[in-house]
Amino acid sequence: MRRSKLFSRTTRETPSDAEILSHKLMLKSGMIHQVASGVYTYMPLAWKSIKKIESIIREEMDRVNGQEIRMPVLQPLDIWDISGRADAYGSDLFRVQDRRDRDLVLAPTHEELLTNIIKTNVLSYKDLPILVYQIQTKFRDEPRPRGGLIRVREFDMKDAYSFDFDQDGLDQQYELIQEAYKQIYKRCGLDIIIVEADSGAIGGKDSHEFVLISESGEDSIIICESCNYAANEEKAQSNKSFGIEKESELLEMEKVYTPNVKTIDNLSAYLNVPKNKTLKVVFYINESDLLMVVIRGDLDVNEVKLSNILGGSRQLRIADKSEVLNSGFVPGFSSPVSSVNAKIIVDDSVNYGSNFVVGANEENHHFLNVNFERDFRADLLGDISLSSENSYCLNCNSKLKMYRGIEVGHTFKLGTKYSEVFDAKYPDQEGARKPIIMGCYGIGVGRLLSAVIEQHNDEKGIIFPNAISPYQVYLIAINMQDENVSAESELLYSQLNKAGFEVLFDDRYESAGVKFNDADLLGIPIRVIVSPRNLKNDVVEVAKRTDKNNLAVKTDDLINKIKEFLN
Repeated sequence: MRRSKLFSRTTRETPSDAEILSHKLMLKSGMIHQVASGVYTYMPLAWKSIKKIESIIREEMDRVNGQEIRMPVLQPLDIWDISGRADAYGSDLFRVQDRRDRDLVLAPTHEELLTNIIKTNVLSYKDLPILVYQIQTKFRDEPRPRGGLIRVREFDMKDAYSFDFDQDGLDQQYELIQEAYKQIYKRCGLDIIIVEADSGAIGGKDSHEFVLISESGEDSIIICESCNYAANEEKAQSNKSFGIEKESELLEMEKVYTPNVKTIDNLSAYLNVPKNKTLKVVFYINESDLLMVVIRGDLDVNEVKLSNILGGSRQLRIADKSEVLNSGFVPGFSSPVSSVNAKIIVDDSVNYGSNFVVGANEENHHFLNVNFERDFRADLLGDISLSSENSYCLNCNSKLKMYRGIEVGHTFKLGTKYSEVFDAKYPDQEGARKPIIMGCYGIGVGRLLSAVIEQHNDEKGIIFPNAISPYQVYLIAINMQDENVSAESELLYSQLNKAGFEVLFDDRYESAGVKFNDADLLGIPIRVIVSPRNLKNDVVEVAKRTDKNNLAVKTDDLINKIKEFLN
């Protein structure tokens, strides 16, 4: 491709609305063009990289016996109603009507549709296992699109689905696909870690995210560097008993005067007690019900875990002050003791401590020596706390660390969640009908490209890994007005193309500075420079994108040198 013909325009200006580095670089390099909030056009350079990523994905999925299919984006709403995910996705789900007023959705994923297809095609246990995948455009009405291709409303995704007749089969397929994912990311030049994750609206029992550690990420990742435990903040667990002394004697509850002491920090200071000896009360509304959430004062509520313990509620929100007052509670001094006007959800941290301080549900008063089960009970008890850098590893008691990360893939063990709902069953060897066991596996293709750029860059621009670079060689002609430079550059362009290299030939009548700046910005792995000075010495210059100095080589040796660099 000649640079003068390339449908792309670079810019030196940093876009004001670009939040993260990959977004800035993709806009500056002319790789993407914004159409609307969260909607982008892939320009030629980005599209070439996307197609290479897709090829790598196909090769690795085919290697584990995946079969590529293509399903429609447009789906009937009723199958989403049956699964319950129309409500679970809420306003994130794009909904449309056809001319006959039939309700349809633009699908963000395909579990419902494919389960119905499998249902009519699996007639025996002998038809299993099955692994199918597609690479397709998806839609999700994100409330806050951000980061260029990181969080968008229209996106390209590889989604795969496995179907087995037992749990062992699912476990084996799950492991195979995780290995395939590792190879995909490795070939794309991306360093990832695998972390435990919440299943969210997809559902199922176990799930894992594939994450690039990056300050630009919107996910919080909890890691133990001693034993390699890693989990998304939404899922992470920690040892809540480590360093906590539980007194053997349960003291008599006592009310004390605490003037205007409404926060845990103030309470800890006023009574000179550690935060882990206090209890925090947070009120939520779940649909129309008032919830009182009780958690140890040194911890915070994990709203994902709270939603899960409530059965996956999507209608959860913090209660406002009037809702708390109208239910008979005193904000800042609320108490689970003798509470009857709210459902009480208690974090299991209350089991690791005793003689706590908590509000007395009376202005300017707290109770001392409050103990779970003796003084208050729970309607629901479980792990609903956030883990943080102040937490300790559940496995080895080491201090946990927190990092930002970009999710580039997600795998789920769905079990029978969808096959039970849609009656997708198979007859086993005895003829008994049993639900098919499912898994699903996703990679955001555009997000993967952004993540690669987020990892591979310097102050000058992108540094593409060889495997997914839009071109392999950037051929720069310095001073195209010079007939010798023009002729030699054209000859090299022809020779390199014939040798099988993908070449972007900068044949523009621009200054050397403009061409070098574009070469740095676009990040193509190898650059070849033809200049009047080089031709006088019967050489051209060649360098990797990361090299500080160029290497002079004879033109006859150029092809071998490029092959050496690319390998």
